[in-house]
Parts: sequence; C-alpha cells; structure tokens
Amino acid sequence: MRRRDFITVLGGTAATWPLAARAQHTAPVIGFFNHGTPEATALFVTAFRKGLSETGYVEGQNVTVEYRWGYNDDKLLPELAADLIRRRVSVIATPMSTSAALAAKATATTIPIVFGTGGDPVQVGLVTNFNRPSGNITGVSVLSWQLAGKRLGWLHELLPTATRFAVLVNPKTAGLPETFIKEAQIAAATLWIADRCSHRQR
Repeated sequence: MRRRDFITVLGGTAATWPLAARAQHTAPVIGFFNHGTPEATALFVTAFRKGLSETGYVEGQNVTVEYRWGYNDDKLLPELAADLIRRRVSVIATPMSTSAALAAKATATTIPIVFGTGGDPVQVGLVTNFNRPSGNITGVSVLSWQLAGKRLGWLHELLPTATRFAVLVNPKTAGLPETFIKEAQIAAATLWIADRCSHRQR
C-alpha cells in the first residue's frame, strides 16, 4: 500500500469530522486500529504519522491519535473497536489490517473508517462495490492476491523442471488465503498447459 494513497483517502474524511469539534477548535481524535503488535507495525505507524504531518496534522498538536492493538488475537478486536467508539474518535484508520477493518465496520456504523488491505475488499466484505464503496467505509487495496500468479511464474522460470511448489498463507488473514491459493492454482494450471504446448512445439 502506498502511504500517499492511504493518507489521501484519510484526509478526505476530514469533511465528515464532527462539526461541533471543528467549531470549538478542539483537536480531532483519530483511531489507529490494527490486529497486530506495535513492534510488528512500527513502519506503518511511522508512515502514518509522517503522512498526517504532510497534510497539516501533527500528533499532539492539532490531532490526537488513539492506538488500539489486537496482538494477533482477533477475539479482542470487537471490544477494541467499541472502545474507540466510546472514545468518540472522528475517524478509524486500519492500515493493512483487514480483520481490524471488519471489526470496525461491524461496530462503528456512523464513524468514517479508512482501511488498507492486501485482499479484495469486496470479497472479504468490507465494501459491496470496489469502485463505489457505500456507507461509512472506504480505503485502498494493494491487490496482493493478483501477484500470486506472477510469483509462481517467476519461480517456474527459475526452476523450469520443478513440478511442485508450496504456498504458505496465514489462515487468520480474512479472505486473503482463499483468494491467494485460488489465483496460484489458476496460474499453475495455465503454466502447466503452456509448458506442455511449448514442449510439443519443440
């Protein structure tokens, strides 16, 4: 996910921040919500803060960020999302955390949610339409599942005589493992057929 894409989407939600807060000149509160740990997502946090500063928001000065971490336990996510709502955040950001985005969507029906995901946001249930997301949620996808075929193709070029490859996925990643495996299987079938045809032509 490109940082600028995510921050641009996040910045666009400023128009939906509570009017009362802006009228009183109080700093908006952003919820940073992730299923992982602070250590594992340190780069995301750094990029998030830098992106905010590029749009004129400096944490601790004119914006407050409430961080919530799931520590890789998805059972904690609904309560963490509810806690952000109780904190009355203006927007919830879930960069590269599909499970956190789903928990936020299920809990926050009016607060704007900005997600970043590596999967298909329609398939995992974040939005109903990729080009025109509805409701209170929007975001970006790096479409990483579409790279499964490319990666397999590169492996095939490096090891043209190999007939078996393994695909390692995290089963806890919402929606992505199934899609990634399916794309890899399609690519494998295509590569096998193409390889057979090339051998026949020889």
